[in-house]
Amino acid sequence: MRQRHGQGRARRAGAALAAVLTWAGLLAGAAGCTSDPADRSDIGEAFGKAPAPEDVIRISPDDGSKGVRPGRRLQVGVPSGRLESVKVVKSQDAQDSEVHGRISEDGLRWEPDETRLALAAKYTVDAVALDGHGRRSARHTTFTTFVPDERFIGYVTPENRSTVGTGMIVSLEFNREIEHRAAVERAVHVTARPAVEIRPHWFGKDRLDFRPQRYWKPGTQVTVSLRLRDVEGAPGVYGLQYKTFSFTVGRSQVSLVDAAAHTMQVRRDGALLATVPITAGAPRHTTYNGKMVVMEMLELTRMNGATVGFKKQNGKGEYDIPDVPHALRLTDSGTFLHGNYWAPNAPGHVNVSHGCVGLMDVKGGSSDTPAGWFFDRSLVGDVVQVVHSNDKKVAPDNGLGGWNMGWKAWKAGSAVK
Repeated sequence: MRQRHGQGRARRAGAALAAVLTWAGLLAGAAGCTSDPADRSDIGEAFGKAPAPEDVIRISPDDGSKGVRPGRRLQVGVPSGRLESVKVVKSQDAQDSEVHGRISEDGLRWEPDETRLALAAKYTVDAVALDGHGRRSARHTTFTTFVPDERFIGYVTPENRSTVGTGMIVSLEFNREIEHRAAVERAVHVTARPAVEIRPHWFGKDRLDFRPQRYWKPGTQVTVSLRLRDVEGAPGVYGLQYKTFSFTVGRSQVSLVDAAAHTMQVRRDGALLATVPITAGAPRHTTYNGKMVVMEMLELTRMNGATVGFKKQNGKGEYDIPDVPHALRLTDSGTFLHGNYWAPNAPGHVNVSHGCVGLMDVKGGSSDTPAGWFFDRSLVGDVVQVVHSNDKKVAPDNGLGGWNMGWKAWKAGSAVK
């Protein structure tokens, strides 16, 4: 009997020890700082308690995070069960907008349509999920993103909703040098209706142009989408713009200036509209050859030689005309096609200008003169081509001179390889 009694006590002691070890294991699992969050939900089940919402619904970045970089991904998921709903709101520039996304087929994760976080924004996440036992949990979190000190923008040609000539080139000039050119290029989309292949070309680090292989077809609708906001253009420098604009290509007008013959043939939709007498650059100041595009139109403007390098010994301009009429800019370096009233006998006979193309006009300008007639029938984006001048071809980056570059060379100027 004593022997059996001793064995009973041993069995009871063993059972007690096993119970202690079992509870110790559970408590150790509950307290261990390296345990998997998914294991903590099992602990809750063991004690008969529902797991905490942060154990059921995992959201990254963490609640209350600040200065989150745009490269981080917004992620919502559950280790088991399924997500019922996820709503994410982005607050930026005093405006709230919903961040769209979708729940995976297995219900375990939600992914946003936007792959990058916006800068200088606050995100609010509200998620509802069912755990593996059918218990519903909800979670609400917020975080804010990095606010950069430096931004870049692109100044775009042509203007929104404008009607332009068939030679228009879409041009963006950036206020900062762009180091990450491929990233910026990918964030600019130029499309046309009817569709045509449009390719980009970089001129240095601060200018990006787009054009098709040949002049636009009349009637083409062109849309430019800038998705530059929060794109890193250089280390620590992020884009600011997120906008879309469009323009319409009007009729075709291409004018051929023959500097040797002192004439300009104006063709509208391929048909000869008129032949106009002109004066081009004098022998010491010849006019560029090549294809140039009308960049701006000024009914009256001042032209001072000192601003483009034509100076006298005293530093003053070789010319200073306060009221040049009917001026159409063709290059950044100062080439214009304009009215000329101070040398009335030159057009059609002799080249006397400092590199511009001059048409007969009167002081103050008149629609009844060749210059006024041409001005009234012109659009920004029209092409003016100069031939037979004793000068070089205009550089592709001087104004909208990209048509002077072959298609193969133009395509090679893309930063996306």
